[in-house]
Amino acid sequence: MLHGPSLGIGATIASIVIIGIFFGINGISNETELMVKQTPTKEQIGPSKITMSTFFGNGSPVLGNNDAKITLVEFGDYQCHFCNVFFHSTEEKIIQQYVETGKVKIIFKDYTIIGPDSINASHGAHCAEEQGMFWEYHDILYSNWTGENNGWASSENLLKFAQNIKLNENQWSECMNNGTYSDVILSSNNDAKLLELTGTPAFFVIDADGKVTKLFGAQPFETFENIFEKGLEK
Repeated sequence: MLHGPSLGIGATIASIVIIGIFFGINGISNETELMVKQTPTKEQIGPSKITMSTFFGNGSPVLGNNDAKITLVEFGDYQCHFCNVFFHSTEEKIIQQYVETGKVKIIFKDYTIIGPDSINASHGAHCAEEQGMFWEYHDILYSNWTGENNGWASSENLLKFAQNIKLNENQWSECMNNGTYSDVILSSNNDAKLLELTGTPAFFVIDADGKVTKLFGAQPFETFENIFEKGLEK
């Protein structure tokens, strides 16, 4: 079963003020704009609060200029069909026109909902990060995608991918064997659940004012372009 984009968010989350409304985009996903409050103090009580750390923590290293005005956060699963569609149809254009020009930076966060190979693939990328090659490993994973739970992300193949991008094999393998990033992956999954995500890919575009625009599914480049340009006008 393919894990498509979620079609909506249920209950309003207490720490978010909704300043937009849900509306369909291309019939497969929804968008809304959110304003995120500051990190709660210890004196605050009640349900868990969503803060900027929910988006920026437990993720990949930044792709692009750290000072970029716009941040694009993707919650994805390396086995996800529609995540792969986004990677091949949209991500490259975003990188060329917005990341390489210093306007947008990207953070990838794990939402490993499909199977054990999803978790192992995420671990492979984080272990590659130790050698400064998270994004190279991220790319080789999606470039070799052939389906869900069919073995393409087996331990044997993950090692081959590490070899293909010329990682130090011993260092990478030790990291994998130790499960070094298990807590990071689990925490990222918990962030996704806190945001009430029910599928992948899911995107959050955060502008300089802290306004968050939420997108679901493998949206076309033009959808991201429209949101980016609005944010860059400020």
